[in-house]
Amino acid sequence: MMLGWMLCTLPVVAQAAATPDSLLLAASNAYNEGRYTESAAFYEEVADSYGTSAELYYNIGNAYFKANEIPSAILNYERGLRLDPRNKDLQFNLEMAQAYVVDQTESLGEFLLVRWYKALRQLLHANAWAWVSVVLFWLFVACLFVFFFSKRRPLRKGAFSVGVVTFMLSGLSLLFAGQTYKATVNPLDAIIFTPSVTVKSSPDQSGTDLFLLHEGTKVHIRSTLGTWAEIVIEDGNVGWMPSDCFVII
Repeated sequence: MMLGWMLCTLPVVAQAAATPDSLLLAASNAYNEGRYTESAAFYEEVADSYGTSAELYYNIGNAYFKANEIPSAILNYERGLRLDPRNKDLQFNLEMAQAYVVDQTESLGEFLLVRWYKALRQLLHANAWAWVSVVLFWLFVACLFVFFFSKRRPLRKGAFSVGVVTFMLSGLSLLFAGQTYKATVNPLDAIIFTPSVTVKSSPDQSGTDLFLLHEGTKVHIRSTLGTWAEIVIEDGNVGWMPSDCFVII
């Protein structure tokens, strides 16, 4: 009877012992001992149970990279960069992992202003852009106060000019915050996980074969229809593939 009670309570005790620190220690030990897949599993348990961070995705990606599971490594590096776009370690390791991908597509050239816009938007995460917008808006309000209540003409003119600029920048920051948040909660990029997949001209197996993609390739989801997804790759090629061939970033 006592033995049965002890066996029943073992899972509860084990679950209680699985604290974030113990899981991180187990992940680190497994990594140092060369058990990379096991290390990744411990890190992912931390992410599933206690929340994610750019550093945690970095560690998961490293473990998968060492285990030669390139698609999983790329997926986690990409997820980390969504949380911290300026993280140099994530950027460097992502480039290393992408070098192992069979499909090395060249990105379509973008208009210079579009590249600047995207680069500027990626400087901060959504919450930071929201705070920037709030600060700039209150600066705009202060400029309005000076403009309406100051009796000094040069000061009013300066307040008006600064107010216009801060109002526009506040709106732009709010736009950045919204777009960054949308990309985080509703990501439309994915990583292919099947060894290879034939992209079709229509959402059906009878569709014309267009081109072949391999695991680790990043695709952008344009639309979905049933179990099929319309994707576009960096070189601009578009087609349909089964939705179970990729994992959303």
